[in-house]
Amino acid sequence: MAKLPSLPENAHIADLFAAFPQSRDAMMAFTDVVMRHEGALDIATRELIAAYVSGLNRCTFCYGSHAIYAEAFGIEAGLLQALLGDLSTAPVAQDLRVLLGYLGKLNALPPRIVQADIDAVLAAGWSEQALFDAVQIAGLFNMMNRIIEGTGVSYEYHAGDEVHPAVRLGKDVTTHSYSGVPMGRGAAK
Repeated sequence: MAKLPSLPENAHIADLFAAFPQSRDAMMAFTDVVMRHEGALDIATRELIAAYVSGLNRCTFCYGSHAIYAEAFGIEAGLLQALLGDLSTAPVAQDLRVLLGYLGKLNALPPRIVQADIDAVLAAGWSEQALFDAVQIAGLFNMMNRIIEGTGVSYEYHAGDEVHPAVRLGKDVTTHSYSGVPMGRGAAK
């Protein structure tokens, strides 16, 4: 439910950006850099991290949207639910389990991150660049989750009449940028 009187019921992020456009371009540009630049993590893994962090934060809009992106880029349906249910038994490779465990601790208890946590990620085979990329994604989605939850963006693609851009336009359209993807009410279906 929208918390701001200017937003409609079942508010979408596009509604929020329409009401408060001053930060949209900067936020979308940063999102594009973090989520779509050439880097140590593939897009599927980035989307999985975005959805995982959003799931930990119980941000329904970001979790739902990025779970759809993750599946569009090759993450198996149901994997995110398994990861959020019990990371220790979810069907993922050990290196990913270690990285997500680190991000879970960072998400819940950032001051308790110690060198041994970082060493474990590096020992699992992740590069410093991959770890930095993952930390940026976690940071970005902690910020976005709070913006979304704090304003009451609550759009759920399965409950509305709009099809998610990754489904509607295909992953090729969303491979390089979020900024150019039409979203929200009135976007092409």
